[in-house]
Amino acid sequence: MFDIYLSALKKYAVFNGRARRKEYWLFMLCNLIVTIVLGLVDMTLGLYSEESGFGLLSGLYALAVIIPSIALSIRRLHDTGRSGWWILISLVPVVGPLVLLVFYVMDSTPGDNDYGPNPKEQSSQQTL
Repeated sequence: MFDIYLSALKKYAVFNGRARRKEYWLFMLCNLIVTIVLGLVDMTLGLYSEESGFGLLSGLYALAVIIPSIALSIRRLHDTGRSGWWILISLVPVVGPLVLLVFYVMDSTPGDNDYGPNPKEQSSQQTL
């Protein structure tokens, strides 16, 4: 699980290519776990600010993973055959994030698309 998280972090600013559902959702799960743990550490150490709504460590972590999160989201959209510009639909209140959620849950486009070969098919060929 954390190996997928680390591989996504290693592709820090890679906005081209494709990312499988598994890679996207495991990264988001690990990201949530790390955020919760850092939030608890912030509260324990007195680094949490009521005014800002987050702590020092969790704030620094959020800044550190914002670019890898955006890059992975764009690669996930590429995997469904959509341009990375679709990420901007999240700026539309309520409907935008729901549309993105549907795109992130969708299965990969079979075979090659404009953004590269299907990573699901590549990983199954490597295991043979």
